[in-house]
Amino acid sequence: MQTTLDVRGMTCDHCESAVKGALERLEGVQGVEVNLGTGKVDVTYDDSLVNIESMREAVEEQGYDVVV
Repeated sequence: MQTTLDVRGMTCDHCESAVKGALERLEGVQGVEVNLGTGKVDVTYDDSLVNIESMREAVEEQGYDVVV
C-alpha cells in the first residue's frame, strides 16, 4: 500500500530526518520519501502490519502535525 501524509512544521534537514526515522522504525513500513518543500511524505507500507493512525502518531511524537 502507499499513502501520502501532509506534515506541517518541517523546516530543515533535521526535521526531514526525524520524520523519516520515526516512520521507518514502524514495523511494516517499507519506504519513506519526504519532500521538505511541500510537506508531503510518501509512505509505502504493509497494511497488515501498520496503519495510517500509527504513522500519524509516530510523526506527532516527533513534534510535527499531520493534517488529515
